[in-house]
Amino acid sequence: MATVKAIGSRDNPLLVRLRKLVADPAGYRKHGEVWLEGEHLCQVWLQRGGTVPQALITEAAWELPPLRALAQQAEAVALLPEALMKGLGTLESAAPLAFVVPWATVPLPEARLASVVLDRLQDAGNVGTILRSAAAFGFGQVLALKGTAALWSPKVLRAGMGAHFGLRLVEGLNEEALDALDLPLLATSSHAAAAIDEIKLPWPCAWVLGHEGQGISPGLQARCTHALRIPQPGGEESLNVAAAAAVCLYESARQRR
Repeated sequence: MATVKAIGSRDNPLLVRLRKLVADPAGYRKHGEVWLEGEHLCQVWLQRGGTVPQALITEAAWELPPLRALAQQAEAVALLPEALMKGLGTLESAAPLAFVVPWATVPLPEARLASVVLDRLQDAGNVGTILRSAAAFGFGQVLALKGTAALWSPKVLRAGMGAHFGLRLVEGLNEEALDALDLPLLATSSHAAAAIDEIKLPWPCAWVLGHEGQGISPGLQARCTHALRIPQPGGEESLNVAAAAAVCLYESARQRR
């Protein structure tokens, strides 16, 4: 049975600690824990078998049986006014429920596991959306090179909608670390002769996605075994990187069927 404690002061040590965690997008690396905000993320975490040392729930949400039942899965529950929850969260309106869960670094890529490589992507929404596509289309690993947005930041977590919990996520890599994948690296290029639906794509493989403005670094591009074009009959110059990722990952999944 969860231990329930009411909190009424913003100077409570738990809240002080969590404000520091949430304020820094990469704070989870220092603190060893992740802030999961909102009912959906909390529910998916539990469905994946995650443990919950600490839950926070607003007083109003505690009166709602479904949310109270989620909170009671934690070892400890902090019950607090909406104003205090709003001071912790990253949303305009306070989330009714949040979990604080353990995080541990994953140091190395797993060889031969279908992967997505992120090369210095900056936008948290793009990164989270790509994680959702990776999980949906059967890519089990996402590898973030140095300079990429923090994968477990609150904004990326919200955009990922729970995809994080079914993926192997490795951060802070250099290009040489990709050699351990032992997979063909695939990239997109508007100048490539072959379109992604004109050749048989290798499986497993790793799709490489580059910085929103600069694209893939020249050194990483040279490591790629395939450069392929996404057909754009409408004539636009380029696709948003998250949209391009969805197209590429879907094509790999389509060919596997």
